[in-house]
Amino acid sequence: MPDDHGPYLAAGPRVGLRPFSPADAEEFTARARESRELHRPWLFPPCTTEAYTAYAGALVGDPARAGFLVCEHADGDRIAGFVNINNIVRGAFRSGALGYGAFAHAAGRGLLTEALGLVLEHAFGPLELHRLEANIQPGNTASRALVRRAGFRLEGFSPAMLHIDGAWRDHERWAITASD
Repeated sequence: MPDDHGPYLAAGPRVGLRPFSPADAEEFTARARESRELHRPWLFPPCTTEAYTAYAGALVGDPARAGFLVCEHADGDRIAGFVNINNIVRGAFRSGALGYGAFAHAAGRGLLTEALGLVLEHAFGPLELHRLEANIQPGNTASRALVRRAGFRLEGFSPAMLHIDGAWRDHERWAITASD
């Protein structure tokens, strides 16, 4: 990790990004439990230590994924949310799919907007990706607003795209490329 960012892969004025670690299980799962009402029905982050261990282990151990904890400087660098790049494909495609969430105490304060900007710089810089895609359920207005602020463009609609909360859900496809 670069020395100029301290313990972070990237840092901005209010947040820093760092990798998931086993030591974060208690804080992450407590924040996830506190945020259930905010996240449902869109998102289901791990709420138990066992689930977190499997989730974080998959992010750390899989070259097709990159996970970032969003930590708020003003809150003692405690976890405010997370951004993951999933399904990373190299070669001519150089693409990945985003997953993200703010925890309830941090929602609506612009912290995830700042963090997503840092993730884009990291993805299009050191990770050498060309394209990132975010697949969002049409009713998730907060998520749609986040990617719009970050410069993503709406590219299409996919009926019954992902199985979430017991049903196949429609999604809008939003994307951004390094040249954007």
